[in-house]
Amino acid sequence: MGTVLAPIRRRLFGDALSTALTLLVVAAALVALPPLLRWAVLNAVFRPDAAACTALDHAGACWGVVAEKARFILLGRYPGDESWRPIAAAGLIVASWLAVAFGRIGGRAALVALALPPVVAVPLLGGGFAGLAPVPTELWGGLPLTLLLTAGGMAGALPLGIAVAYGRRSKLPVLRGLLTAYVELARGIPLIAALFVASFLLPLFFPDGVALDMLWRVLIAIVLFAAAYLSEIIRGGLQAIRPGQLDAAAALGLSPWQTQRWIVLPQVLRAAAPSLANSAIALFKDTSLVTVVSLYELTGSLGLALAGDGEWRPFYLEAWLFIAAIYWLGCALLARISAAIPRQP
Repeated sequence: MGTVLAPIRRRLFGDALSTALTLLVVAAALVALPPLLRWAVLNAVFRPDAAACTALDHAGACWGVVAEKARFILLGRYPGDESWRPIAAAGLIVASWLAVAFGRIGGRAALVALALPPVVAVPLLGGGFAGLAPVPTELWGGLPLTLLLTAGGMAGALPLGIAVAYGRRSKLPVLRGLLTAYVELARGIPLIAALFVASFLLPLFFPDGVALDMLWRVLIAIVLFAAAYLSEIIRGGLQAIRPGQLDAAAALGLSPWQTQRWIVLPQVLRAAAPSLANSAIALFKDTSLVTVVSLYELTGSLGLALAGDGEWRPFYLEAWLFIAAIYWLGCALLARISAAIPRQP
């Protein structure tokens, strides 16, 4: 037992500074946790009873608002009798994340597993075939839309970012200049500006009578925006490859394409996995910005759920804590993926 506790003891009480910080954290926990526990659990109302929540007078949490509004928050305005479709779409994306994060799928199959679910989710949500009722994208929302924008955005941005990174290493000055201008422009504006451009300016470039749905315009903006950042991550990884590896590959008779595919790019992707995960986490949270162009993802659906309901609106804090927990779990899962990929063969 002493052997097991020795590393913990060294970590927490190894020197004077560690001991002081440990005692400070314990003291803060003793002060903060009891009232938090009383508010969040002991005095809380978990059933969807607005009268009981009002009677608490903020002495306890009203988790009943989550029970009452859960479907609207998680699925948005999607038709209730077709709820299984957004649940299945979200489940496919989350299942792929879990499979990669916990080592069930590795190597190149992991990239396919991460890219395929959003492709399957689109027709599943849209319907119009195999007896599925068509549902316009205006009604897509909640968690499935957040996951679709994140997974679809990264699936589209990664290959584009790789292509841009290689293009910026090209010997053609015009190509390098154009790609550099694109990257610097994308990195020089906020995502919300790119969303406004896609929403209001992009349709002006289409011929008369041709219209692209708002969701796809927003997804294009997200892909182009994220690809600029990913290209710089990939370009940094390419610069870290030692020239000797390229010489060795040429000596073995590998073509330049084979060298990049089998030797260079796998190393770059493994080394860049933490930075790629940071971009995915940032994109996962930034999807909340699509609310400004009338796409109601997770936070937008919460706003709609409480906007016209004066009975439950006072308990917005508990609803936002529920949303925050979902975002934290999603970010933790993406971080786990970045830690798992470099260890996979």
